Amino acid sequence: MAKTYHPRRSHFIMKLLCGFTVLLTAAVAYYVYIPLPRRLSEPWKLLVVAAAFRGVTQVADITHSLGLGHHIHIINHAVTIFESLIPVDFEGVQSHDAEFHSVPVRVYEPTQMNQVTLRRAVVFFHGGGWSLGFPKLGSYDLLCRKMAAELNAVVVTVDYHMAPDVRFPVQYEDCLQATRHFLRPEVLAHYSVEPQRVAVCGDSAGGNLAAAVAQQIGKDNSTAGTLKLQVLIYPVLQALDFNTASYQQNLNVPILYRELMVHYWLEYLGADPNLIHSLLLNNHTAQDQILADPHRTKLDWMTLLPKHMRKNYKPVIPAVGTPSILKDVPALLDSRAAPLLAEEEVLSMAARAYIMTCEHDVLRDDGTMYGLRLQQAGVSVTLQHYEDCFHGCVSFAFWPLYFSVGIRAVEDYIAWLQENL
Repeated sequence: MAKTYHPRRSHFIMKLLCGFTVLLTAAVAYYVYIPLPRRLSEPWKLLVVAAAFRGVTQVADITHSLGLGHHIHIINHAVTIFESLIPVDFEGVQSHDAEFHSVPVRVYEPTQMNQVTLRRAVVFFHGGGWSLGFPKLGSYDLLCRKMAAELNAVVVTVDYHMAPDVRFPVQYEDCLQATRHFLRPEVLAHYSVEPQRVAVCGDSAGGNLAAAVAQQIGKDNSTAGTLKLQVLIYPVLQALDFNTASYQQNLNVPILYRELMVHYWLEYLGADPNLIHSLLLNNHTAQDQILADPHRTKLDWMTLLPKHMRKNYKPVIPAVGTPSILKDVPALLDSRAAPLLAEEEVLSMAARAYIMTCEHDVLRDDGTMYGLRLQQAGVSVTLQHYEDCFHGCVSFAFWPLYFSVGIRAVEDYIAWLQENL
C-alpha cells in the first residue's frame, strides 16, 4: 500500500530542521566569536583557533577538577594529537636525537655538506608557557628544518623538561647546560660549526629562556664558546607588572590572555595558583613592597615605551600590597626567570639581539622594554614590530592554518639570521 504524503507534516519537519540549524549556528557563533582588534590579521582564522584552544582548556579543567589528570598533561595530549597530524616533508635536512649534558635534543643538519666550509648554528628553545609543546613534532619540527635548510646551518632544538613535572629553574638549567655542551670546541668541531657563528633563538617562553641563557653565556667564563646573536620572538621577560600598556590593551586578545599568562608564571615558579588574583592587581609590587624597589626603573614603561604604545593607559601601582608574595616566591625577582630584571652590566655582555613583538599581544611591552634596555647597555638591537600580529603567530605559519603574518614573521627573522649570523 502506498504511503500517503502529508504536506503539512513535511512542512513542519522542514521548519523544525531550519529552526534547529539556526539555533545551532547561533550557538556555534556565540561560542566562537569574541571581539577582536580591527587591524588584526585574518581574524576569523584566529577565532577558530581560539575557540578550539578554549574548548580543550575547558575539558582539561573539568578533568583536572574530577581528579582524573593534571590539566596541563591533558592539554599537552591534545597538542600532541594535533601536531602529529602536521605533515613533515622537508627535503635537504636530516635529523637525529641525542643528549647534551643529559638533556634531550634533536639536531638538524643540511644533507648537502661542504667538507671545507664550516657552518653556522642555531640553538632553539620552544615556547608554551614552560609547560606545553613538543619541539620534535609538527610546527616546531618544520620550523627547525626550515632554518637548517635556508641558513645551511646546524639547528639544535632543546627538549627541556616542563611544568608541572619540574619547576624553575630546571627549564632554564636544561637550556643553559645544553647550550654550554654544544659550545664546547670538540662538539662544534664534530658538527663542523664555526665557533663564532652560533645563535640562540626562542619564541614566547622559549624567548625567555633564550634571553636568560644569552645573559649567562655572556658573563660565563666556564665555557670557551660564545654566542654571536640572540633571536627573541614575542618573549615573556618579567612577572612584576601584569598591567603594562600591552597587558591592559590585549588582556582578552587570543591566544595568550592576561590571566593565562599569570597562570603559566605560577606553574613555572611552583607558586600557589590562588595568587593569580593578587598578581593581576599588581599587589606584589605595590608601593609598600620594598623588595620590588630595586627593579622598578627596569620596567618603568611610562619611561621606556614610546608614547604611541603607552596610549592613554596608566600604571597600576596599589598603595598597599601583599608582602608575603615576593617572600614566598622569590623567583619573581630572579633575572634567570625574568631577564628584564638583569642589571645593566649583565645586559652589556649579552649577544646582539633581534626582538620580535606583536601589537596585539600582552607581551609586546616586555620585548620593547628589553630591547631599549639592551640598547642603553650598548648592545645592538633590531626591534621588529608587527602591527597586525598576535601572540603565537609563528607556530601557525604552517599547515593547516598558514597565517600570512606568521609566514611573514618567520621569513623576516630567518632573513635577519641569514644576513647577520
